[in-house]
Amino acid sequence: MSMLHEFKAFAMRGNVVDMAVGIIIGAAFGKIVSSFVNDVIMPPIGVLLGGVNFRDLALVIQQATETQAEVVIKYGMFVQTIIDFIIIAFAVFVGVKAMNSMKKKEEAKPAAIAEVTEDIKLLTEIRDLLKKP
Repeated sequence: MSMLHEFKAFAMRGNVVDMAVGIIIGAAFGKIVSSFVNDVIMPPIGVLLGGVNFRDLALVIQQATETQAEVVIKYGMFVQTIIDFIIIAFAVFVGVKAMNSMKKKEEAKPAAIAEVTEDIKLLTEIRDLLKKP
């Protein structure tokens, strides 16, 4: 089997395709969460903390010179990234919890009673007649 055929067989397996779809949706979800944190959550928090814009929070290690750019530790961006992570982790937790709950409910359902065939009905009647004194 050629390498191309092996790769095609690998790439077309259900798990690989499902994983690829999950990664794409996850990346899009990450952008939504980043926008939510940057544009909705952080501005009110900044106002509550006295007009602080978290994107601008930084520690300058070395001032810019004519030949070198400024060296800065952007801890405000780091704080926003941590908040992004917490929101994403919480959303994944809620999603997994909901899926597990649905799975438990599905497992708890009693098995559907199969329709009784004519043979079983006849045997049941015979049994009941034999039990009578």
